[in-house]
Parts: sequence; C-alpha cells; structure tokens
Amino acid sequence: MKNTITLNNISHHFDTTSERIELFKDLSIEVHSGETMAIVGPSGAGKSSLLSIAAGLEKPAAGKVHFVIEGERVDALDMRANSGFIFQQFHLMPELDAIGNLALPLRLKGNRAAFDIAAEWLENVGLKDRARHKPHQLSGGEQQRIAVARAFVTKPKFIFADEPTGNLDARTSDGVAALMFDCAKEVGSGLILVTHSNRLAVRTQKCLRLERGQLEIAA
Repeated sequence: MKNTITLNNISHHFDTTSERIELFKDLSIEVHSGETMAIVGPSGAGKSSLLSIAAGLEKPAAGKVHFVIEGERVDALDMRANSGFIFQQFHLMPELDAIGNLALPLRLKGNRAAFDIAAEWLENVGLKDRARHKPHQLSGGEQQRIAVARAFVTKPKFIFADEPTGNLDARTSDGVAALMFDCAKEVGSGLILVTHSNRLAVRTQKCLRLERGQLEIAA
C-alpha cells in the first residue's frame, strides 16, 4: 500500500543508574493506512515506546524503521507531518478556545481556511456550541473530543493514540472510542493505539500483545 510503516527487527531499552532494562528485542511489524491496530500488555512492557518508534518520535536502539507516504520513502520528520496524535492527557492549549485549538494545526501548515475547517469539525464531534469555551470550561469527555478532532483535522495518514480513554469513565470512553474509529474511517487514516482497555482493543482489526519483550497476536 502507498502509506506504510515498517519496523524491522527493532530492539529498545533504557538505562537506570544501576542496570539496563530491555523492553523488547527483534520486533517486526507493518502497518498500513486504513487499518486499525491496538497494542496491549502490562505496564512497563514498552508499549508507549513502541508507539513512539512507529510514529517516528523516537529511534529504536537497534533495527530499522521505514516510512512510506504516497508511495515514497520519507524520513521521520515527514512522517510526523503526516500524523496525528491523541494522548491520555488532552494537551489542549489552555489559552485557546475550542475552535482555536482545532484550528492551530491547520494554521501551522498555513491553511487560510483553518477556522472554517475547524468549525466543521466542531460540528462533526457535536461541540459546535462549545466553540468559544476554553479547556477549563469543558468536561473531560468534551476536551478529549476536541483532542480527537484536532488529531484528524489535517487528514493525516496515521493517527497514534496513547491511552486515549484512560482518563474517562466507561460511558464517555465508549463515545470517544466510537468517534475515533468513525473519524479514522472517514479520513482513511491508519489508527494505532496503546490501551489497557479491552473494550477499546476489541474494536480494532488487529490486536497485538507486548509482554516480556515479545509481540504476539492477542487472543
């Protein structure tokens, strides 16, 4: 496919003052735009590090990572420019209102229609009437809906989500999850997420479990 992330035999570790902690070794995986994938596993297994490597935010200690966008090999910087990110903490700009937060990624790309597009997305996620509210005036679920819309507003090739429902109650989590998958389908983005939630993981086309340095298809 024309948009692909390929990890070839990657390994990663981190060093403490007394020892080296091996997270994983010789992992290989390929992800395409239009696919949805979950990475699950115990805390400390290296799920977030694996996600960061797949997104081009972090380099593996060993192995190769290849990014292909529109059929062309690109570097990590170009990969990040074609990606959207959703985190457990919403990371909205506190000084900007909802529409300002949504418009920001578009403005940074020089899009003169940034606020018009942001307004459309606000309506898409059911928050048209919250356009002029700042983050502290929104509920957690509303903030995460804004964060989801912000990730998709530039129509990226890939979305990377790290515990995107971790701070939400079950009902709100289900709503945010449905929104993410609907947006991924509409935009055609690949969606790769790290989660402890089985309710979220089972929604994906492929679920991989990272444990004791090994990556396997989850049962």
